[in-house]
Amino acid sequence: MLTQFTQKALKIIQHIPEGKVLTYGWAAALAGKPNGARQISRLLHSMSRKHDLPWHRIVNSKGKISLRPSQGYELQKALLESEGVKFSKSDTIDLKVYLWINPVQKESPY
Repeated sequence: MLTQFTQKALKIIQHIPEGKVLTYGWAAALAGKPNGARQISRLLHSMSRKHDLPWHRIVNSKGKISLRPSQGYELQKALLESEGVKFSKSDTIDLKVYLWINPVQKESPY
């Protein structure tokens, strides 16, 4: 049985549109746990395949990919770029441009 937080988080992540990103912390806050960023990370690690989650659309609060080179970083970047997400020279995503703001959210935290 999935917790209410997990159910909400899965639904939020599943609805991130192509070409947009959400941060671990903002996804957790939307799901009801403002300090649950690590739980989002664990959820992505353990449930992405089973629930067909667009895991690549979750980034850290600095607009960077958290995965390390040779451990998924290149794949995540390629998937985001294929959706039109642009990276700066320092491999950062501009959250003012690419952060997903859904109708439930009143404003961006960034």
